[in-house]
Amino acid sequence: MVDALRYSSTRIEGTARSGGMGNAFGALGGDFTSVGINPAALGIYRSGELALSPYFGVNQVESRYLQSLLSDNKYKMAFSNLSYVATLKSGAKSETGLVSVNIGVGYNRLADFSSNILVEGRNAHSSFLDHIAENANLGGSWSEYYEELASKVDLLQYDTQLNEYWHDIEEDGYGQSQRKSYSRKGAMDEYTLGVGLNFSHKVYVGASLGIVDLYFKESTELTEWDAKNNILYFNDFRFNSSLRTAGTGFNAKIGVIFKPINEVRLGASIHTPTFFSMNDNFETSMQSSITYDDGKTETHSAYSPYSDYDYDLETPFRATFSGAVILAKKGLLSVDYELVNYSATKFRNGGDGYAYVNENKDIKEVYKSTGNIRLGGEYRLTDAFSARAGYEYYPSAYKSGAFNSNQPNADMNFNVYSLGFGYKTNGFFFDVAYRHTATGEFNLLYPAPQTNDYPTPEMAKFDTKVDKVIFTLGFRF
Repeated sequence: MVDALRYSSTRIEGTARSGGMGNAFGALGGDFTSVGINPAALGIYRSGELALSPYFGVNQVESRYLQSLLSDNKYKMAFSNLSYVATLKSGAKSETGLVSVNIGVGYNRLADFSSNILVEGRNAHSSFLDHIAENANLGGSWSEYYEELASKVDLLQYDTQLNEYWHDIEEDGYGQSQRKSYSRKGAMDEYTLGVGLNFSHKVYVGASLGIVDLYFKESTELTEWDAKNNILYFNDFRFNSSLRTAGTGFNAKIGVIFKPINEVRLGASIHTPTFFSMNDNFETSMQSSITYDDGKTETHSAYSPYSDYDYDLETPFRATFSGAVILAKKGLLSVDYELVNYSATKFRNGGDGYAYVNENKDIKEVYKSTGNIRLGGEYRLTDAFSARAGYEYYPSAYKSGAFNSNQPNADMNFNVYSLGFGYKTNGFFFDVAYRHTATGEFNLLYPAPQTNDYPTPEMAKFDTKVDKVIFTLGFRF
């Protein structure tokens, strides 16, 4: 389910002008980021354009777990936009009727997955081995990626008298230390081919086809160790997992922008689901250190096979309603309201014929519809210089409750604050934007038990802040 939300939670980042104004560009146009929101924005262009937008950012995650506080960060340089727009005037060269047909091609970044996370706690009252032992005892849940590894490294024991699996940490009352590290990288980019029509400089319509390229890699290491030396036999273990996901999807967008008067613009657009073909590669390994009755300490290692699995993913429909007001030709205010039903996300067509019926039911149980808001403003200081500011609010996609319990992530919203600056002259423009993102998340280091036979693990709290600077260099002709 986490994957379903990750790949459905797109928050477009393209040019510095749009980024500095909170990406509230659904009714404005004249900027390639807006094409990813409302393709009618292509019709606003009066001339051709070539633009390139690199960015530099740092992602910092602060974790709280078992009264311990840690933080880690990751730096990233990449491109959020590359685009080209051509303007074709109508043969009549009239200012009424069909004035121009504009064609645009390029890409915008939809998500950046890069982060490093470190979380640690002491005196734990549960263990990852609880999950392993419970799965083994439930029957039919033995996996060569989990239970098989724990058995091979002598962490999972079997009691022939009680006919059940157990582990030393539980036997001696827990109290061990825990640490988990996450290393994530990857991104999601949308490559767009769009067309926009300008009718009498009053009505603009557009359509686009998008190809979305997705890559995500996550490597984790979970370590538990007996810092107090009060667990018989057990010294420590490390459980490593590696997930690599690659996907290619396609979508379509249609939109319209209407100017009732020159000072007001109204826009609306619909995005089809993105239909992904996905591939996962997954593998795990486990190492342990155990001191036996003879006083000898031995280390054990075990490795899972390499899993390669194909499936499809269908993200939700999106609808965006936009408005903008031009203020005495010196500034503007703009707003976008985007509707997304995250519970409509669906997995389909597993490579072995798996239908994902239970997973899709869980998605409907956990996620909900949200209304995302983007606000932006621009003020022209001189004919050449402009100042910008913006704010984006993405409510949590989690329902307040699911499976007869409260969801702690229901209040974890996503906020973006932005400032920008622009310069243009003689067909050349340069923009810069600073964006600060803040969000939070509760999560478990390992799955909670399905029965009351084992204690419920404590959740860790992760607070993420991303600071990013985007530059755009562009030419109009």
